[in-house]
Amino acid sequence: MDIFKTIPHIPNEIKIEDLGENRIRVSVWPFEPSYAITFAHPLRRLMLSCTPGYAPVMLHIDGVAHEFDSVRGIAEDVTPFIVNLKNIRFTNKGSDIKDTVRVNYEFTGPMELRGANLASDEIDVVNKDAYLATINEDAKFRFSLVIKRSIGLKPNDLVRKDKDFTGEIGLIPLDAYFTPVKSAVYRIEDVLVEDNPNFEKIVFEIETDGQVAPIDVFKNAIAMAQTQLNIFGQDVAVLNPDSNTPAEDIVDIKNLLVKIDTLNFSTRCFHCLDKIGIQYIGELVMMSENDLKNIKNLGKKSFDEIAEKLSSFGYPIGTSLSAEVLEAFNKKIGRSK
Repeated sequence: MDIFKTIPHIPNEIKIEDLGENRIRVSVWPFEPSYAITFAHPLRRLMLSCTPGYAPVMLHIDGVAHEFDSVRGIAEDVTPFIVNLKNIRFTNKGSDIKDTVRVNYEFTGPMELRGANLASDEIDVVNKDAYLATINEDAKFRFSLVIKRSIGLKPNDLVRKDKDFTGEIGLIPLDAYFTPVKSAVYRIEDVLVEDNPNFEKIVFEIETDGQVAPIDVFKNAIAMAQTQLNIFGQDVAVLNPDSNTPAEDIVDIKNLLVKIDTLNFSTRCFHCLDKIGIQYIGELVMMSENDLKNIKNLGKKSFDEIAEKLSSFGYPIGTSLSAEVLEAFNKKIGRSK
């Protein structure tokens, strides 16, 4: 074993085991002593917090004014119905991922309403046997749902601030739990490398509710970690106190130099940009709305995706950059290309 080395050992083994429905075990090794927890804990947090899923966020029931009301002909009051509804795990139907789905339902009794009854042309249900309500004979139960795709937990007071919340009487905002990850745990084991028993192995065990595959949860966490760390890969500009260059211009240049291949664009969107040689966010910022819409094969969904990404960096479409920023950016990418 090389005792005197200039870089730590790089892990080169990974093993993925299927533990049953929606459960896997991922083992990665060998890590230098004390390195394993450095990577394991952030990845676990990202798996739990950054995996998108679907949840109902708004409910409207015909003839109901608020969540403490009752519905004629329904065994459950509105509050226990909402509790049951929150347990329903929705998933996308088809390959076209929608961030918002609105569905209208009408059921006639007698019947026992279960998760399977909420499946539609746009959305599917994972836990089809989950109980919702009992509809009595000759009763009609009409309601509509707004189902959204997001991450984490959004309490109903935040849902009220959403652009889709109209505030109409009877529209009930719901606490929304989006995370499809039921469990993400890890343990650190010792592993022998040559004659050194102090190297480490990370063993993850991941379980989901069926909305997404556990391996996709793991891959998404890695992608999120790389995206978050991307900022550290940019050139760090140090502001000279005697310089006349405003600090905000330096920030602008740093953000403009973010590469588009780190932004998790959809495959179609990325290929459209790659074909015309776009590499940096700054190049997108300098394009007008018409320029973007005229990119070959770039549809409305991809355009909206670009607009959302630019806005998240503080550059909504149509933003004008100062001459100094443009000059610095062009000079920078001229050296980088």
